[in-house]
Amino acid sequence: MNKVRMFDLKALIASAVVFAVLQGLMAAEIIGPFWELNLVLICINIILASSLNMINGFTGQFSIGHAGFLAVGAYMGAVMTVKLGFSFPLAIIAGTIAAGILGFLIGLPTLRLDGDYLAIATLGLGEIIRICILNIEYVGGASGLMGIPRMTNFVITFWLMIAVLFFIKNFKNSAHGRACLAIRENEIAADTMGIDTTKYKVMAFTLGASFAGTAGVLFSHYFFIAHPASFTFMRSFDILTMVVLGGLGSLTGSITGAILLTFISAALADFPEWRMIIYSLAMIILMLYRPQGLFGNKELSEKVFSSLKGGKNNG
Repeated sequence: MNKVRMFDLKALIASAVVFAVLQGLMAAEIIGPFWELNLVLICINIILASSLNMINGFTGQFSIGHAGFLAVGAYMGAVMTVKLGFSFPLAIIAGTIAAGILGFLIGLPTLRLDGDYLAIATLGLGEIIRICILNIEYVGGASGLMGIPRMTNFVITFWLMIAVLFFIKNFKNSAHGRACLAIRENEIAADTMGIDTTKYKVMAFTLGASFAGTAGVLFSHYFFIAHPASFTFMRSFDILTMVVLGGLGSLTGSITGAILLTFISAALADFPEWRMIIYSLAMIILMLYRPQGLFGNKELSEKVFSSLKGGKNNG
């Protein structure tokens, strides 16, 4: 346990150093508004990718409706601040809880399904959420909910991202997380060993949905608007791509996948006709030569750095 705590402490210190460097670069205007926006978007995407990895990577399910929970968080947070006049921290809590409750209600009936059937069910439910929002005039309907104050900034987004990552990392290493991993490896064997498979699948689904709601609140309060067009199937597909690129079951992979894809999209913003071609070619090449993703289901740890040092010393 002491080694785990030391690694967590080192990771926290490294995060503080990264934060200080980025803040300094933004204060010196070396990082301009465009890349500052993309840094915030990277943090939001890391939350989304890591939360979806709890469902698809840790428990071996196949959900492609994550944008629905992102939308619930975005709209619930906006309603709390714009319509009801509550503070931003309360809006984050409300968006997280609302998405989590919906994830629980959806998870109970749908997570008895497997494979393609679950994928179709979650895809349909994500679209149902979006269509329902389209027809609710209280939240702007097809025009979206506008006039949302910009309460999200890089500081809040970065440290919320760190908090979510530490929670998911500790969940993965807990008894609950190991039960989810056992279900991923062999659900029948896990059931035979006395693991309540439905309970743990619903637990992972609920937590994943909750954190997607957190990202939704941050998203709507940074871009001033919550619009149904931002939460289509393609948004769910983008999040899934980040997870697959990094590696199913790897939290390090989710972080890397979110950073890479967000950076590529931003770097190719001036070449919209080439962006999707390059994006698609990169994914095809990855699936041909590295189908398990960049990290597979492995994590970046001190052992990796120790092995690298050992290799250099031997050389």
